[in-house]
Amino acid sequence: MAPTISVLGAGSWGTALALQAARNGCNTLLWGHNPQHISALKHAQENQRYLAGHPFPANLTITDDIQQCASFSPLLLLSVPSHAFKPTLKTIKPFLGEIPQIAWATKGFDNSEGALLSDIVLQVLGVNALTAALSGPTFAKEVADGLPTAITVASSSPEFAHSVASIFHNHRFRTYTSTDIIGVQVGGACKNVLAIAAGIADGLGFGANTRAALITRGLTEIIRLGTQLGGQPDTFMGMAGLGDLILTCTDNQSRNRRFGLALGQGKSRTEALAEINQSVEGISAAHEAYLLSNKLCVEMPITEQVYNVLFNQLSPIQAVQNLLTREQKPEI
Repeated sequence: MAPTISVLGAGSWGTALALQAARNGCNTLLWGHNPQHISALKHAQENQRYLAGHPFPANLTITDDIQQCASFSPLLLLSVPSHAFKPTLKTIKPFLGEIPQIAWATKGFDNSEGALLSDIVLQVLGVNALTAALSGPTFAKEVADGLPTAITVASSSPEFAHSVASIFHNHRFRTYTSTDIIGVQVGGACKNVLAIAAGIADGLGFGANTRAALITRGLTEIIRLGTQLGGQPDTFMGMAGLGDLILTCTDNQSRNRRFGLALGQGKSRTEALAEINQSVEGISAAHEAYLLSNKLCVEMPITEQVYNVLFNQLSPIQAVQNLLTREQKPEI
């Protein structure tokens, strides 16, 4: 029998992953919370809002019935915004079996507790759940276009990581596996904060030198926080760390980078969000990463300045000046 998967979240990334699974021969059910949006998807047989021009294969079906979605397959993949992650888990919990199989492509921290999403799964579903995090340098449109892509699937269970990876892996979509689920999650969450910083710098008119410095020193911050939380240093030099960081800091397909660009160009937070009209995960990630860094006494100066721009009305130009005028020190 063909494998099955339920994908929760009919935005651009959830739709792209559902397309990838279905094209790979997996019977796929895609769920979205908005009945009007789901009705439009059913009618057009494609996601015209986010990924126009990519018709749904016959083995990809659409629903707004979350019980149907949770019951369709033993494997559920969440691709909802981080603020909706915990509520979605609570909603599907009554429909799951004794050993839930939960994967997620959400990149962020829980915004109510500042916890890793793996900790939220443990809290809501218990220790029996099999869990995996998908992360890496990916833009939804390029996946939908069938362009070569590579990601990491991380789980404390190598067998479960391989099982999830096999749903998506083919000659155009390479999946690596990892047992460092902490490191993969931290890399995926924190890179969005650095993408906002890179966007701000470019919006202010600074050049490639500045962007390269932000990426390099930003990676140092991710490694500091990630290893303090229990991640492995090598993870941050891979797809879910350096790879994703470079992608989101340098290409305008990144919502977080575009958000930073708008701020650097003098637009307000409200104006920037209205312009993008999709979730910008780096905003909540900046808040949670800043609080975590203070709690754990981890030095993250770029993250701190992004936090101050977003939550303390610091001007973008002053944030850059604050970074440039820090005390001289050895590179570590």
